[in-house]
Formats: sequence, structure tokens, C-alpha cells
Amino acid sequence: MDLSSLLIFAGALLVAAGSPGPSIAALVARVLTNGYRDVLPFLAAMWIGEALWLSLAVWGLAAIAQSLHLLFVVIKYLGVAYLLYLAWRMWSAPVAARDGALPSEKPAGKLFAAGMAVTLGNPKIMVFYMALLPSIIDLTHMTVLGWAELSVTMIVVLVAIDLFWVALAARARTIFRSPRAVRTANRVSASLMAGAAAAIAAR
Repeated sequence: MDLSSLLIFAGALLVAAGSPGPSIAALVARVLTNGYRDVLPFLAAMWIGEALWLSLAVWGLAAIAQSLHLLFVVIKYLGVAYLLYLAWRMWSAPVAARDGALPSEKPAGKLFAAGMAVTLGNPKIMVFYMALLPSIIDLTHMTVLGWAELSVTMIVVLVAIDLFWVALAARARTIFRSPRAVRTANRVSASLMAGAAAAIAAR
């Protein structure tokens, strides 16, 4: 695949994925509440989920995705339910913590499942790969090498975007030290998470 096509794809993905949406809101809320130490499974699931959507679009499997519409609806609402559960946990989380105490780590499997549900159920991601990608890249002459190049480009762009948001949220989190500030951060995070759930459910 020529470099210009990859750059156009990278630029379009940067705009689409970099703008705040349900996935970014869920990621930021996660870091604000629990820190960045256990967020890697969530991130990995987001990246794998996007790779699945890219592969579906590249190999012309949009029709299959349409035939499995009910499955994606189920995944979508499972993700919504889990996000709402997380929002409730954040809203009601205790604010008193010992100095130097680290947030308790969550099971990696649960974080991975949450990240996958958010990504597979996010309509913004579906629209980009299923509707916009064919207008950006000529998929009629796609090769395995071209798919690999697109996948690597996608991963590089997403890693840069998501780590930027993680760093920003982690930096903001260090500012919140008093119980009142922690409560505010928790409730802002809960609102972000609930908003992400509402955005996914509404579309």
C-alpha cells in the first residue's frame, strides 16, 4: 500500500479516535478513579476490538456483521450495563485512603471484557470502519500485506492517542488529594462513565 493512502488513513483515524467519545470517556474515567497501573487490559481490549472492526471492513465481512446484528446488540447492552455498574461503584466509592495507598487492582479478565464490550458496541467505531474506511482506502485490491500495514498504522495511532489520554487523566488525578477532591473526581468519573453508557445505548 502506498504511503499517501496510509497517511490519509492515519489522519482520518486520528481525528475519529482522538475526539472524545464513549471509549475515551470510559478510559479517562477508569484512570481518574483507579489510576493507570491496571488499565493495560482495558487498553489492549480496545485495540483488539478496533483491529476486529478493521479486519471486518477490509475483508468485506460487513454483510456478515449485519447478519450477526443481534449478537452485536447483545454485546452493546452488556457493555452499557457494565459501564453503568462501574459508574455506580465510582459514585459511591469511599474517599478516605491512607497516605501512599494504591488503588486495588481489578481482575485483568474483567477489565479486558469491559474494554472489548465498549469497543465492539461503540457506534462511532462501527461507522468509521464499516462506512468511512471504504471511502478512504480502496478495499477492492486489498492484499494481506496491505491489511497488515493498515493494522500496524492503526495500532500506532491508537496507542499514541490512548496513552495521551491516560497520561492526561493520571496527571489530573494527582491533583485530587483531599477527601472532598477525591469525591469530586469519583463523581466526575462516574458521570463520564454513565455518559459513555448513555451514548452507546442511544445510538
